[in-house]
Amino acid sequence: MVFNKAKCRKYLFRILVNVLLALGAVVVLLPFVWMLSLSVKPENEIYEAAIHFLPTEWDFENYVEAFEFGEVGTFVKNGLFVTLSILAIQICTVVPAAYVLARKHFKLEGLAFGLVLTGLIVPQQAVVIPLVLAISKLGLLNSFPALVLPFMTSALGIFLLRQSFKAVPQELIDAARVDGASEPYILWFILVPLVKPALAAFAVFSIVSHWNDFFWPLLVVNDLSLATPPLGISIFASDEGGSDVGPMMASATIIVAPLLLAFLCARRWFIQGITLSGLK
Repeated sequence: MVFNKAKCRKYLFRILVNVLLALGAVVVLLPFVWMLSLSVKPENEIYEAAIHFLPTEWDFENYVEAFEFGEVGTFVKNGLFVTLSILAIQICTVVPAAYVLARKHFKLEGLAFGLVLTGLIVPQQAVVIPLVLAISKLGLLNSFPALVLPFMTSALGIFLLRQSFKAVPQELIDAARVDGASEPYILWFILVPLVKPALAAFAVFSIVSHWNDFFWPLLVVNDLSLATPPLGISIFASDEGGSDVGPMMASATIIVAPLLLAFLCARRWFIQGITLSGLK
């Protein structure tokens, strides 16, 4: 048997890469495992000096308290309503805008795309004061519209879908026009199904961003019946930094679960959409 040094180096490199990826996965997943562990531990085990992931006594009362005292079910419903409403409105605005930038030519095309790129750069915190003042002037503070209206469109979504629309062959669009298809029909029934991966990637970005948003709801909502999950979970925090750790971790587990399920369901389209869009 001939000893091939190049092949040996290749195998060793693959093993090294896999080990590094496994270590990275452990580092990323460890906080989630610890959160799940704390959510099923009784209070006396939570504050023990020794670290052990499996509790000696399983306690699911933390989840009961999260629903009864913490009203985590209300927060989850609010989060679903807000994030899905934002996503639905964003799709209705982002898809036509991306299509126009990808397939139509007009005098201010460069300026319009430049404004989209500017929207990717400017952080939300930079425009939060005028947004809060506008919401206040409209009398929408402490309401669901205050949580939804500022996010009716997305520069990231326009950029992602524009890149995908540009990859669609022009001949397909021309053939549809020859057959008598209208522009709305071409957009929604021919092009949108072809860019499902990019649309799925944008949906994951949008849902995760607005589901985890604590900053904006904190500014415009003071009624816990309207609170989104990150804002609602803060009721468990005490002046000392959070005495109800068990119920807090149980609430966090319940809140994180929908995001994990959404990503697992859309992971293939998400990766494909990021790859095809050229986003780095």
